[in-house]
Amino acid sequence: MDQDTRFDGLISEGLAASSGQQRQAAIDLFTRASALRPASGIPHFLIGSEHAAAGDLQAAESAFANAVLLAPGFELARYQLGLLQFSAGRAAIALVTWQPLFGLGRQASLGRFVRAFAALAQDGLQEALALFEAGLACDDLNLTVASDVRQVTAGLRALLSSPGESAPRGEAHVLLAAYARGLH
Repeated sequence: MDQDTRFDGLISEGLAASSGQQRQAAIDLFTRASALRPASGIPHFLIGSEHAAAGDLQAAESAFANAVLLAPGFELARYQLGLLQFSAGRAAIALVTWQPLFGLGRQASLGRFVRAFAALAQDGLQEALALFEAGLACDDLNLTVASDVRQVTAGLRALLSSPGESAPRGEAHVLLAAYARGLH
């Protein structure tokens, strides 16, 4: 069996373990896959996803950062890394992480979403909501990301519908902190 076949097999086994809620087995399989193909960001992204699902956001951030370092063009890994940073109250760092995603075309959902978070960082709740909704209408939508963004839009709608009051600075970040606890 060649190295590519073993790599693909380990990734498949890891995904199956993940689907069966066997997180540690999945992480171990993804780690073995990474040893076979050390320059690939995919195993690190999958490890990050497992850690995020388990609520270990520090380990998730580290794994997503490794994925981005190995594969700077891996847009979903870059988005997830920035999302963890943003939801941890480090909006400026997230915006730097997302910088390449700001250049995505108007039909790219991730580009719309990072612009929405940038608006949110400036307390532009209406603009953020409009950008999130535009991103949800894009053809390239990732269903897991869409589910996460729908949680954010629901929170934004609730903030915006508060009678006669505008959200104080930072309230949007509180919304995202609560959302981060439910990531993945």
